[in-house]
Amino acid sequence: MKTTLLLLGTAALLCFTSCKNTKEVAKDNIEEKVAEEKFDPTGYTAGVIVYSKEKDDCEYTIRLKDGLHYDPINLEDGYKKDGMAVYFKFRGLRMMNRCPKANPVSIEEMRSAKK
Repeated sequence: MKTTLLLLGTAALLCFTSCKNTKEVAKDNIEEKVAEEKFDPTGYTAGVIVYSKEKDDCEYTIRLKDGLHYDPINLEDGYKKDGMAVYFKFRGLRMMNRCPKANPVSIEEMRSAKK
């Protein structure tokens, strides 16, 4: 009898703890979506979208402050705006360059830099 009550009590405690954590995570996700202005760029790379019409050049690249260019192979249409400032996380790719001035990257996350 004591063992059964002990097991039921432990199960109930674990359930309440788990449910409480789920509610807190859901609340955090909602607050994150609502508070876009509180974006912290830590861990992101800052850059500017650059459009080029030149032959044999990448149509869109991301220029960093130091002048380095990245060629995002999966840039979404909403970010294809010349001069748009962005924060992004990326993964370098081991593939041949599509244009001479930029290294190919895969964008993992991107946000517009609000000024």
